[in-house]
Amino acid sequence: MMKRSSKLWALLLALAMVLSLAACGGNGSSDGKDAPPADSGTPADTGASSEGSDQEAADSDLAYVQGKGTLIVGMTDFAPMDYKDSGSDEWIGFDADMAKAFAESLGVKVEFLELADWDAKSMELDTKAIDVVWNGMTLTDDVKALMSTSEPYCLNGQVVVVPAAKADQYQTVESLSGLAFAVENGSAGAEQLDALGISYTAMQNQAAAVMEVASGASEAAVIDLLMAGAMIGEGTSYPDLTYTVQLNDEEYGVGFRKGSDLTNAFNAFWKEAYAAGTVMEVATTYGVQESVIEQ
Repeated sequence: MMKRSSKLWALLLALAMVLSLAACGGNGSSDGKDAPPADSGTPADTGASSEGSDQEAADSDLAYVQGKGTLIVGMTDFAPMDYKDSGSDEWIGFDADMAKAFAESLGVKVEFLELADWDAKSMELDTKAIDVVWNGMTLTDDVKALMSTSEPYCLNGQVVVVPAAKADQYQTVESLSGLAFAVENGSAGAEQLDALGISYTAMQNQAAAVMEVASGASEAAVIDLLMAGAMIGEGTSYPDLTYTVQLNDEEYGVGFRKGSDLTNAFNAFWKEAYAAGTVMEVATTYGVQESVIEQ
């Protein structure tokens, strides 16, 4: 009896060891895949990397613009930055010509969209009606809060436009009180008048504000210094107008959608174009070379 019991006990012990080894082998990978050694430090492949890349591509404004093949530039009629050539009806100017060069650097065509309401420019960006705001845009705190903005590329200021025959009466900020002003709606000029507590008639663009003064409908306007230099005074379309008080100092920048990777693409393009001499060549063509900021 003792011998038979010993043999039975040995058989049961061997069977238990076989089952135990099988169980250990099964625990190596519950889903049938080879798991990496515990001390290898190799993470399991969850697919997060490819998903992240897909998300980055989906969020890329640069990829979006290159995919559709056009860069839509939101702007207004604003010489010498953006205006139509009288012969070809093509948009030209310092900003317009540089926008064409930027689009070319991206491998796409440029399309200009004249904004009916300058104050709605950020909404036009957000809805993708346009891809960039490029129109001698002053880098105000409001603009920076609503858009991703480029490095500044031009110096500017807001100046008061009046009939040349009355210029001597309006040489100080204090002398402006009581004047009937016209100013572009939502512009940096409007901000200056708001800060001074001076009321005004809001116009569609700066050119319309100047026309108000020329026609006598308004006594004064506030426009960009660069525009004043090109648009009013001797040898221009408005020789009987001049500018007097400069209300502030400003910088121009280009606006993109919040978080847009086009912002960095633009900054890199501008730096290269400046180094190559392209920026100053175009600036000299339109008489704004003294205002360009060295990059």
